[in-house]
This record gives sequence, C-alpha cells and structure tokens, in this order.
Amino acid sequence: MHKPLKRRLVAGLGLAAALSVVAVLPVAAQAADSFPDKPIHLIVPFPPGGGTDTLARVLAERIGTELKTNVIVENRPGAGTVVGSDYVARSDPNGYTILLNTSAHAINDTLVPKLPYDTEKAFAPIAIVGQAPNVVVVRPDSPFKTVGDIAAYAKAHPGKLTFGSSGNGTAVHLAAELFEEMAHVTLTHVPYKGASPAMTDLVGGQIDMFFGTAGAVTPLVKAGKLRAIAITSTERSPYWPGIPTIAETYPGYTADVWYALFAAAGTPPAVISSLNRAAIAATQSEMFRQRMGSEGVTNKPNTPDDLARLVHEEIARWRKVIKDGNVSMG
Repeated sequence: MHKPLKRRLVAGLGLAAALSVVAVLPVAAQAADSFPDKPIHLIVPFPPGGGTDTLARVLAERIGTELKTNVIVENRPGAGTVVGSDYVARSDPNGYTILLNTSAHAINDTLVPKLPYDTEKAFAPIAIVGQAPNVVVVRPDSPFKTVGDIAAYAKAHPGKLTFGSSGNGTAVHLAAELFEEMAHVTLTHVPYKGASPAMTDLVGGQIDMFFGTAGAVTPLVKAGKLRAIAITSTERSPYWPGIPTIAETYPGYTADVWYALFAAAGTPPAVISSLNRAAIAATQSEMFRQRMGSEGVTNKPNTPDDLARLVHEEIARWRKVIKDGNVSMG
C-alpha cells in the first residue's frame, strides 16, 4: 500500500473513532437528562417484613413521588445481603436498579470470605437514608441499671454474663463486641436466628441482655417486658430521650445501624445526583419521620461523597472489631 494512501486511511479511521465518541457523549447526556423515563427497581437484600424492608417501602413511595416514576421494591435476600448486593453490582449502570443496604455492606467486606465484588469499587454511592441506634435491653427485674453495672459485674465474673444477638456477625453482635473491647470485659455471646427468639429467651431468663435494633425492642420495652438501659449512638435519640448512650460511660463508642442507597459503579453522575436529591427529600418528609420514628430512624442531608467516606471508615472500624474478637459467620 502506498504510504500516502495508508496515511489517509489511518486518518480516516481516527476521525471516525473521534466522531463516534462525540456521538456517544450527547446520547449519554440525554439519557441522564431524561432520567427516569421508566420504573426504578429498589433491591432489598433482606426478606420481606423486617425493618429494612419497611424503610425501603417508605422510601420507594416518596422517591417515586419526587422523580415522578414508580419505584418497585424487590427482596433478594441471601448470604448476609451478598446475593442482593451482587445483583446490583452486576446490573446495568444506569440508575434503574439500586440497592438499599445497611451497615452489613461495610461489615461484610471483612466478615465474608471471597466476596464476589469489591465493596468500594463495585458500587456508586447515592445517599445515606437513615441512622438508628441499637439498644441494650435487660429484664425489668435485672440488677443492671447501666452499662457500668454490667461492666463491673463482668470484670468480677468473666464470661458469666450472656448476651443475645440476631446472629453471628450482625451489626448488633458487633455492637456488643465493641462494648467488650472498650469496657475490657468478657461476655458470652448467644447467637439466634433473628431478634424475636433472642428476646423471647431474654424475657424468659435464659440470657442476661440483648443488643437489638430500636425497631425490634420497642414493642417489648413499651409493654414493660424489657427495660432499655443504653443506646449505641453518639448522641441521645429524640425517640429515646431518657436513655443514656454507651458513649457517656465509654467515650468514643458508637455502633449505629445505618441505611444507604447504592447503584452500580459507572452510573452517570447526573443520575446519581438526581437519585440523591430525591432520596434526601424523601427522608426529610413528614411521612418519613412519622413512619420511621418507631424504628428510631433519623437522617440528615448528605452527599454521595459523605456515603463513600462512611463506607471507607466503617470497613476499617469493623475490620478491627471482627479480627480482634475472632468473629465469623459460622
């Protein structure tokens, strides 16, 4: 081939490639500008009926209103939220399939061997949509009135006090592990398959205390069958104003459950921004406050960068607790 002809062909191919890139950019921009033009699927990696599922359905209704589309809740439980999370990580990065996950998102990075995705690279953070304290509860006739009472007894009787949780490696289990670490005590963990059987055994006297979500323990506390002695947030909750924080006795302690929305990595920033605005507006609505108040869930406006930072920090924090406590899912 003559060199001038070869040069003309190469130049032509280069121009075609450049024009194709230019053509794609307006299409992507138009797709972001028209978002959403079809229903959004909100993936919940938990079974129907729990606290996260309740939150998802409240969010779906409000986000749908904000974006003028339908938001369809899909429950895809399994493997400690990994099944549903992986489904979203593998979905098209267009904002039409999003994930609602909890603190488990960060915990699983250490707890689950051989995750099928990279926790910080496979997802595009959208927004933190709620935070709620865990609550330490005992029986009404328990001699323990404060976490200081628990620590004093545990130091005198290592391993004798038992605490229940809703399962190995759950956020409430790790909240107790963190308490043991900061109070320098040894407790005996009794894992259950869910909160209900754990609280049944606590009421019945088979275990001494339970670290549970606000939503799980509230009915029994209100009924006088359990007594709340501390919450795990850094500040007192407006829903539990008379209950002290563990941090008041052990400064620096915090073990809130958080809830957040994610899309697949590569989702256009304009789409993420639209989803963030709708999610924050939903959590600031009166309907959200009324319906999630019983779960102790509150939220403040935040950005995708705030969520990315939270995930990064939580991975590091819980990795230490998991490794120091030799925690496993088994």
